[in-house]
Amino acid sequence: MAEKKIHPVPGIGGERYVPYSERTGNESIVYFTRDLSAEGLCRIYDRISGNLTGRVAVKLHTGEKNGPNIIPRPWVKELMSSRLPDAKIVETNTYYEGDRYTTEQHRETLQVNGWTFCPVDIMDEDSTVMLPVKDGKWFTEMSMGKNILNYDSMLALTHFKGHTQGGFGGSNKNLGIGCADGRIGKAMIHTEEGSDDMWGIRTEEFMERMTESTKATVDHFGKKIAFINVMRNMSVSCDCEGCSAAPVVTPDIGIVASLDICAADQASVDLLHALKPDDKAALSERISSRHGYRQLSYMKELGMGNRRYILVDIDNGDARLLPENAVGHVVPFGTL
Repeated sequence: MAEKKIHPVPGIGGERYVPYSERTGNESIVYFTRDLSAEGLCRIYDRISGNLTGRVAVKLHTGEKNGPNIIPRPWVKELMSSRLPDAKIVETNTYYEGDRYTTEQHRETLQVNGWTFCPVDIMDEDSTVMLPVKDGKWFTEMSMGKNILNYDSMLALTHFKGHTQGGFGGSNKNLGIGCADGRIGKAMIHTEEGSDDMWGIRTEEFMERMTESTKATVDHFGKKIAFINVMRNMSVSCDCEGCSAAPVVTPDIGIVASLDICAADQASVDLLHALKPDDKAALSERISSRHGYRQLSYMKELGMGNRRYILVDIDNGDARLLPENAVGHVVPFGTL
């Protein structure tokens, strides 16, 4: 069976932001630019692109119809044409009934949203495949869109923002939900065995299920995967809410990139927490109220990466920064 029958352990602490001073382990490299443009995206991609060879999949959240906050199409078009001319954008259908529930609806939405400048592979269009989940608490395998097997490398190109159930949507959410197929895999993550209530999974458990799904994809590609988070137009809502998303109340920050998924998401969260109190309040509350920080601690527990990192500012001669210096609001790092 793909799903293990166990009971969650309460009180893991996913509602609490863990300061840097309390983290342990090794440090990974995370690159940072404030340049929110096609040029900035291409420059930071160059820092993490070395292992992306062969047939490359670009896992992008293409959004519901006319969604206002997705990564700008011209940026992605420039990246694909100048750096990844033979790559494909990859997606899967949704578990909820919306603009991307069926492949036919999904194709129509791609047209509306302008994702027409390169091939888009809806990976679960024809079938699914089970990928192993190593050392998982909830799963031994996860159902993915079958076409994931057609690629040698993957770039997770993520719009970092809030999320109704996950608290925040970074690279972990982009892969964990986004590569799982729309009927089996997403149901495994969102619902308990024998249930059809996609909102019934409790906070810590949902984070762990989603992260185990991500681990299946990360393990599948090994060293041939990289992660970019674009911190722009950050609502507390996910792009899956389209035009119904809550207003953007968080200032734009920049772009982070890493070969370490845990470090990429952790650095993004740290950059958020380095904002002024009023600027970060809404999104920070969304993360803590959903216990979203459990995504980070569980990635660390599963051996998916590090929560400690070196932040390299590619705008200023590769200077090493603390997140609060990157956003220009100086406070003692580790006290946020």
